[in-house]
Amino acid sequence: QVHVVESGGGLVQPGGSLRVSCSASGSIFIINAMGWYRQVPGKQRELVATITIGGTTNIADSVKGRFTISRDNAKNTVDLQMNSLKPEDTAVYYCKADLRSTPYSPWREYWGQGTQVTVSS
Repeated sequence: QVHVVESGGGLVQPGGSLRVSCSASGSIFIINAMGWYRQVPGKQRELVATITIGGTTNIADSVKGRFTISRDNAKNTVDLQMNSLKPEDTAVYYCKADLRSTPYSPWREYWGQGTQVTVSS
């Protein structure tokens, strides 16, 4: 069993900052990429930012320069620091972990249940 849990969402005014965190736990041998995606009703889920076990990041153009992703490999956690937030950043933010449960098991994706981020005055 693997659990991926997000925390830290909420309501923030335009221009404000918010930090969302994600923790993976359970039967984990190794996690390759961890990342954040977001979705608004009626639209496809989109990539926000990902980070590999080696620290390589991939940041969506729409948030580049405003959002920063960081990771603690020892704790299996990933954080997303969001600054200069805009109303269009409003979405449910989901965490994803690509991992193996044992040295011999296949890579699998595990998703959290999401955390709501609302940017509004």
